[in-house]
Amino acid sequence: MRLLSLFAALFLAGCSLLPREPAAAPLAGDRVMVASANPLATEAGLKVLREGGSAIDAAVAVQAVLGLVEPQSSGLGGGAFMVYYDAATRSVTAYDGRETAPAGAGPDLFLGADGKPLPFATAVLSGRSTGVPGAVAMLAMAHREHGALPWSGLFGEAGRLAADGFTVSPRLAGMIASPFPQAGTPDSRRYFARPDGTRIQAGDLLKNPDYAATVRRLAAEGPDALYEGPIAQAIVARLHEGDLPGAMTLADIRAYRPRSAAALCRPYRIYVVCTANPPSSGVGLLQGLMLLARTDIAERGPADPVAWVQLAEAERLMYADRDRYVGDVEVPVAGLLKPAYVDARAALIGDRAGPVPTFGKPDGAGVRGPDRTVEPGGTSHFVVVDARGNVVSMTTTVESIFGSGRMVGGFFLNNQLTDFSFSPTDRDGAPAANAVAPGKRPRSSMSPVIVLDRQGRLVAALGSPGGNSIISYNLKALVGILDWKLAPAEAFGLPNLVARGDRFSSEPARYPPGVVEGLKARGVVFTNTAGENSGLHGVLVTPGGLVGGADPRREGLAKGF
Repeated sequence: MRLLSLFAALFLAGCSLLPREPAAAPLAGDRVMVASANPLATEAGLKVLREGGSAIDAAVAVQAVLGLVEPQSSGLGGGAFMVYYDAATRSVTAYDGRETAPAGAGPDLFLGADGKPLPFATAVLSGRSTGVPGAVAMLAMAHREHGALPWSGLFGEAGRLAADGFTVSPRLAGMIASPFPQAGTPDSRRYFARPDGTRIQAGDLLKNPDYAATVRRLAAEGPDALYEGPIAQAIVARLHEGDLPGAMTLADIRAYRPRSAAALCRPYRIYVVCTANPPSSGVGLLQGLMLLARTDIAERGPADPVAWVQLAEAERLMYADRDRYVGDVEVPVAGLLKPAYVDARAALIGDRAGPVPTFGKPDGAGVRGPDRTVEPGGTSHFVVVDARGNVVSMTTTVESIFGSGRMVGGFFLNNQLTDFSFSPTDRDGAPAANAVAPGKRPRSSMSPVIVLDRQGRLVAALGSPGGNSIISYNLKALVGILDWKLAPAEAFGLPNLVARGDRFSSEPARYPPGVVEGLKARGVVFTNTAGENSGLHGVLVTPGGLVGGADPRREGLAKGF
C-alpha cells in the first residue's frame, strides 16, 4: 500500500509535467487514430475502425495496404514486432513475428567457399537471405485474441487497390529508380515496368493483380493460405533458384509459430515505458532511457548542446551493450537494466564526448564475441488507437529495400537472415550472440513503444524504422515528448543524432542556431551528415484528445476521428 501511495503521489505531483496539447492541433482526434507511413494505409485502418473494428483489426488492414503501396519497407513476406495495450486490463503484451532461419541453416550460411563472409549484396540477393515470414502469423494470433471483426473482412481495401491500381508515391518511385541491387532484380524490373519498358514513376497508376489474388486468398482461407498450399510452395521454389539457393522447405514454413509474452517495461520518470522482448532491441532502448534518467537532459531542452552530448553518450553505451549481448539467445535483460549497473554506466556520461565506450559486464552476461551485423533500413512503423482505448504499436519489415528482390504472389520476400552476424565467432572462438542457427530469429533493432502513466493509463505510443538507428530515433522521440513536452510531430522532426562507437551521424541543418558549433566544441563531430532517415509515427494522449504525428522525412499521415 505504501508503494501504491508513493506512485499515486508521484503521479499527482507530476501531472503538470505531462505532455501538453499544442496550441494548434490539426491532427487531434477525439478517441480514435491511425498513424502510418502512407495515407492509403492510414485510411484503410480508419475504415475498419469506423466499422467498429478493434486496433488489431485495423492493424491487419494497415499492414495489407502497406505491403502493396510501400513494398520497399514491409509486407506479407516479412516480419514484425508489436506491442499491444489492452485498455480494459491496462496490460501490455509483446508479440514477436520475427522471421526464423530454416532447419537447414547453419553458422556457415553466409560464408563463401573460401570460408570468408560473402559480400553483403551477394548474400541479400541469394535464396539464403530469406527467413520464414512471420508478420501474417503474428497478426493472426493477435486477431484471435483481440479481434472484433471477422478476419475475412479486413483485406478489402488492399484487394481493391491492388486490382484497380494505386498512384505511385514519390518515395516509392525513388526506391524503384535507386541503385539498390534489389531494385534491379528480374522480379523488380518486371513488376515496376511500364508497357514501353521504362520504369514506373511518381504519379503513375500501378496495378498488382497477383497481390489482389493473394490477399483475397488470405481473407478466405485465413493465415494458413500463406503457410500451406500454393503460396508456400511458390516461396520455397523461388528461394531454391539461383547460384546460392536457400534451404527453406515446406516443413519450415508450416512449423512457424509467432510468440507472445508480457511486454518488457521499466519506469522512466513518472512514466512506464513498454517495448518488445529480445531478439528485439527494446532492452537497449530501455537502458538508454534509464541512462538519461540519471542526467539533467529534461531541464536542458533541444537548444542546449549539452543535452545532445548526453543523448549521444547514452546511445554509445546503449549500443555497446546491445551489440554484444542481444540476439535470440539468453540475453542478460535483468542485468542490463539493473539500477546499480546502469548507475555505473551512467557515470561515464559527461558534458563532452568521452572515449569510445566498451561493453559492460552485467549480471548474467555470458561470453560473447563482437557483433558483425549489417542492418539496412527497409522497415515501417504504425500506431492504431481504437474507440475502446486499445492500442497497437507495430514495427514491420522486409529488412532491406524490397527485401531480397524476389517476388511471390505479388509481394516481396524478406532478406531477414542477413540480419544475423555473418561471422559466427570471434577470432578466439567466442560465439556471437547474433550468430546463425536453425530455427533462430535474427536480432532486430525494431523496438515499438507504448508509454503509460504509473496507474497504467495510456500516455503515448510510437516507433520508427531505420535499421540499427531505430533505437536512437525512438530514444530521441521519447525525450522530445516526455522530457521536452513537445507534440509528436515536433519531437519527430528534431534532429536525429546517432552515436555508435567512434561515429556520430546527424542532420546539422535541423539544429537550432549554435548547437552544431557547441557540439563540435564538446568533441561531437559528425562523420556523416547525409541525413538520418527515420520514419517515426505515433500518438499522444492530451486533455483535448489524441494528437498524432508523422515523421516529416517520409510520406506518412496521422489521422483520427
